Amino acid sequence: MRLLLAAVVVLPLLGAGAALLPAPPGLRGRSPEQAVLRHGVTVTGAVLAATAVLALGFDHDRPGTMQAETDIGWIPALGVRIHLGTDGVSLPLLVLTALLTFLCALYSYHRPPEGPRPQAFVALVLLLEAGTLATFAVLDLMLFFLAFETVLIPMYFLIARWGGAGRERAAWRFVLYTLLGSVVMLLGLLLVGLGAEGGPTFDMTALAEDGGRGLTHTTQLLAALAIGIGLAVKTPMWPLHSWLPDAHTAAPTVGSVLLAGVLLKMGTYGFVRIVLPVVPDGIHTLAPYLAAFAVTGIIYGSLACLALSRSGAGGDLKRLIAYSSVGHMGFVLLGVATLTRTGVNGALFANIAHGLITGLLFFLVGAVKDRTGTTDLDRLALGGGGERGGERGGECGGGAALYGRAPRLGGLLAFGAVASLGLPGLAGFWGEMLALLGAYHPADGLSRPAYLVFMALAALGTLLTAAYLLVVVRRVCMGTPHAPGAAPAPGTALPDVRGHEFAAWIPLVVLTVLAGLWPAILLGLTDPAVQNLLPGVSR
Repeated sequence: MRLLLAAVVVLPLLGAGAALLPAPPGLRGRSPEQAVLRHGVTVTGAVLAATAVLALGFDHDRPGTMQAETDIGWIPALGVRIHLGTDGVSLPLLVLTALLTFLCALYSYHRPPEGPRPQAFVALVLLLEAGTLATFAVLDLMLFFLAFETVLIPMYFLIARWGGAGRERAAWRFVLYTLLGSVVMLLGLLLVGLGAEGGPTFDMTALAEDGGRGLTHTTQLLAALAIGIGLAVKTPMWPLHSWLPDAHTAAPTVGSVLLAGVLLKMGTYGFVRIVLPVVPDGIHTLAPYLAAFAVTGIIYGSLACLALSRSGAGGDLKRLIAYSSVGHMGFVLLGVATLTRTGVNGALFANIAHGLITGLLFFLVGAVKDRTGTTDLDRLALGGGGERGGERGGECGGGAALYGRAPRLGGLLAFGAVASLGLPGLAGFWGEMLALLGAYHPADGLSRPAYLVFMALAALGTLLTAAYLLVVVRRVCMGTPHAPGAAPAPGTALPDVRGHEFAAWIPLVVLTVLAGLWPAILLGLTDPAVQNLLPGVSR
């Protein structure tokens, strides 16, 4: 198991280097481009298989215990160690990362990215996977920081070289925001590690067992603030979110899927793995402010999506889903800010649900853009794009929308929308509900009246979310109503869901339904681990 976890982290890094080398004779296929794209599918598939074996070999009777540990000295003078391990908190994120990266590689093999050499594209995707998996597997603060930063470079180039309009500005904003946040976070990590009881150590498990002993309240408060700012940028939390809509709008489909499905989870994972157990007194003081920012993000993201979804606003579908992520990640932060087992379990569940659902939505929006040439909501509502996009203008009705032109694609988009709005029976429901329940009974010492207000505002956010997503489904899937007394004008048929698209999307659909109908799959893993991270919390 130790070797397996190490292989999961190292294999994509080795694959990234191999992608830049010439393909061996006999493996070149029809072209070098096809060979390197097949290499990406092979390596990510091997990583997914290894992660699946790791999950199967995981002792599910002890999910709160760190398993598959590797602990090797690296920099003795600073107490920095190569320490790997996984428990019920990190294992679902490892599986999600491996799955989404494999599906992205499979999608790219059949739909190669438009841009520079695919060798560089595949190498960057694999490097991104390595950094993300390492972030969820390492148990040393300095290794966590290095892995956290590793993903910035590949994502920057994926946006800047293979993105759409405005890609250079979006890529620079992404890097600058996250780098500035990371500098502040590093100061907080050093404050914790160098001030640890018994001498400098950056071992997460040792620091979590200490529970902040040896650190004064002021030190814990400063460390929680510094680390929290760096993690909040990556989450992203309002008002540190402004890089996200531009990055998503400009990024290629694969970049958007990985950014929403995996990279955003690194910030919230850091809150649960580091901030809550290591500086408990500091986060207890900051928790009400974190909850207030989280709820503001929920309302702000929903209102922004409502503004983008209305007719005549010129809203972009990719941008709308990006703003929806601000709201959905607000529920994750609200669950964390309750400092309760219920809320933190809801945050971890919502993390996984958001990765599945929003990853699917970005895949679908990319397919819509490939077919119609646009993600403009007004054009899509009028049947714009395609071979005869928008010829009949305002007369177009249901026949010109996705249901009439590509019914399977329209049905999947509608499924993703209703899953995102938190329909009971699908994965999006449980995380939001548990976060609201956590806010109803926050941890001891937190103001219950304030948290009841936060809960009411977050509940209002769920209604606003349902409103804008139903508007999107009506406009994109059903189309703009035709003129009174006139028959709906048929739209030009679009290619419906292809075989490779089914292969890339159906796993996300199945897991969204499975997690919604059987939430114990995730909660059975996370709850014992959360109990270990929050030992003094009873509910």
